[in-house]
Amino acid sequence: MMLSKFLDPKNDLAFKRIFGTERNKDILIHFLNDIFARTTNPIEEVTFLKTSQNPEIAALRNTIVDVMCRDTEGRRFIIEMQVGREPGFVKRAQNYAARAYIDQRDQGIAYKDLDEVIFLGITSFILFPEKEKYLSYHKMLDIETHEHDLKDFSYAFLELPKFKKTIKQLTTVTEKWAYFFKNAKRTSEKELEGIIGSDQIIQKAFEELNRYSWTVEELRFYDSVDMKQGADKAILEGAYEEGKAEGMVKGEREKARAIAIKLLNAGVDVNTIAASTDLSPEQIQALKNGLYKPH
Repeated sequence: MMLSKFLDPKNDLAFKRIFGTERNKDILIHFLNDIFARTTNPIEEVTFLKTSQNPEIAALRNTIVDVMCRDTEGRRFIIEMQVGREPGFVKRAQNYAARAYIDQRDQGIAYKDLDEVIFLGITSFILFPEKEKYLSYHKMLDIETHEHDLKDFSYAFLELPKFKKTIKQLTTVTEKWAYFFKNAKRTSEKELEGIIGSDQIIQKAFEELNRYSWTVEELRFYDSVDMKQGADKAILEGAYEEGKAEGMVKGEREKARAIAIKLLNAGVDVNTIAASTDLSPEQIQALKNGLYKPH
């Protein structure tokens, strides 16, 4: 099997190399400006912040974000690449944003001077099944007037499976970034020009993924990270499917309970109800007496 020239930007090591290093700060700025062009003022410069948000338990992976930086206006950006399907990822995103906000108080900053926190999550799984668009923005609004009074927290999520465009269909820089994350590993040298066009920053991002510019040691580290991410993804997927199955079982129990209640109210005898549901006569009798609760 022929090796692809380009590595996978979803790999934790590659992602940090492209978006989390001083030498590639221009890529990060360009990327953030492209993603948040509709929602924030242009970013001119950023300072990288320590990604460990809780020093006491910094060794735990779930307390560390991929990239965190602050721009010249004081806004704090958190960028997180999530490969494995994690049921609690949206809550984790909010936790990271809250921690970044609270940490400012630990630095002696007054409440009135706390800076805005913006979280960007890039996922290799569908996060919001009900949403059609691959890129969504979230802010806290007054539910009646839709006024944006609470301005210090906002979120954006780039759901890669929802992005379906081919190279010929790419029309915006944001689409090129989505294509980059989803398909860079499968991109050939011949296809590259159609993706890049005149965008030198995206070209630079691809160059960082050129496996032939990585040392043997770096590639070994990349492979070890890739294997770990694959194992973590398998664990998360297993937990997700298990939780989904448990939810289905619970749903079936609730459905059986609802049917039994309706039949009891209609005067149907316990044994007939038992034959029509998965509940035992004892469970139905207890339900009749107001005692039975499904486990």
